[in-house]
Amino acid sequence: MIGQSLDKTLLHKAEVEVERIVAVLRIGVALCLLIAFLLLVKGEGADQDYLRVQWLLALLTLLSYFLLGGLSYWLATSGRFRRWMVWPTVTLDCVFMLVNTGAGLANTGFPGELTFLLPPTWLVPVILAFAVLRFNPYLQAYCVALTVGGLSYLTLWQPEEITPFVAERAEFMLLLPPNMVRVVMISLGGLVLVVAAYRTRKLLHNSIIDAQARANLTRYLPAKMADRLADGALSELRRGKQEDMVVMFVDIRGFTNWSEGRDPEEVGAYISEFRRRVQLAVNASEGMIDKFIGDGAMILFEGDDAARQALRCVELLLKQMDDWAEERQAMGRNPVRTGVGLHYGMVFSGVVGAAERLEYSVFGDTVNTAARLEELTKTTGAGVIASAAVLKAAGTEPAREGWSALPPVQLRGRSSGLEIFGRKTCAAETD
Repeated sequence: MIGQSLDKTLLHKAEVEVERIVAVLRIGVALCLLIAFLLLVKGEGADQDYLRVQWLLALLTLLSYFLLGGLSYWLATSGRFRRWMVWPTVTLDCVFMLVNTGAGLANTGFPGELTFLLPPTWLVPVILAFAVLRFNPYLQAYCVALTVGGLSYLTLWQPEEITPFVAERAEFMLLLPPNMVRVVMISLGGLVLVVAAYRTRKLLHNSIIDAQARANLTRYLPAKMADRLADGALSELRRGKQEDMVVMFVDIRGFTNWSEGRDPEEVGAYISEFRRRVQLAVNASEGMIDKFIGDGAMILFEGDDAARQALRCVELLLKQMDDWAEERQAMGRNPVRTGVGLHYGMVFSGVVGAAERLEYSVFGDTVNTAARLEELTKTTGAGVIASAAVLKAAGTEPAREGWSALPPVQLRGRSSGLEIFGRKTCAAETD
């Protein structure tokens, strides 16, 4: 859950950054085209009404494009940008080009077959490049469909014979100034694609560095802690804090005797399977494996639902061990029996160690008590022993949930007795 939340936060941050970049590029494109228009076109065709209208349409389009870039930049930098806003923005990018092209056809009297003589159509590479920057295949497909659909409609619009009058106007669109404007548009599209390629490479590099950092952290830390450290919370975790947690210890019964004289490969495979099943149960109950200790594990549950999650983990863990025992028995091997102890209370938690080898540690009476309850399963006949504090925090009625009251115990290091409850595991011990 923490990793998913972190991913969403990073994704939103990346989307805002992309919109800021696109907004700056959009403003730059508008300014570059305006400069190119003023330098290359100048007074060309000023004596013809249709060309004056054409240049006015181009100037209005560039102004609108500039204002759209300014609005997008303001939204991205002021914290007002929302994910849905990218869709109308992309739509406007396409609409500006299509409307200007359609107005150009109407103004010049060109048939649809001459659509691509009009300079606005050469904005297509820029528009598609903006969509590429956003790394959203659905948005890219939408942009392509809108652009292709609009240009197809314009191309099929008002088909007619190309008269000498139309040919004369079309000839002007093939002269040097309009062609140079087209070259500028293609260059701007290429520039945006360069930015997209650079950003893609940078994101890939950062992802590799982040993955390596998380992999190094998870060699020594629980995965949840690695996510928090990747989010910049190391200083907070180093300071440590006191909080309520459920601490659970799990241990394989009779492992020492079983492993004596056995092939190391068989022992290694046995422990690996045990840890895999423990990991499955813990992941499904949103717990956190603090560490594996030989044939045992220390598991933590934090937050308001810690006790309920811990009891769910017990159920899943017993099911995993029962399934494993049945599989082993079916192969003619000894089944598996485990001992589980859990307690709820205040602990001190924090990250200690040097940067190259950090360790997440939990200290306190709660940890010691949980460990001793797990040891107590060896003599009580109960496969799982939980303190009354765990069941109370979970709102569990012991009798209904299969828990039996055990005689209160005086554990070493505690000044008072502890009320405890037990459950039997389903697998029979045959070690």
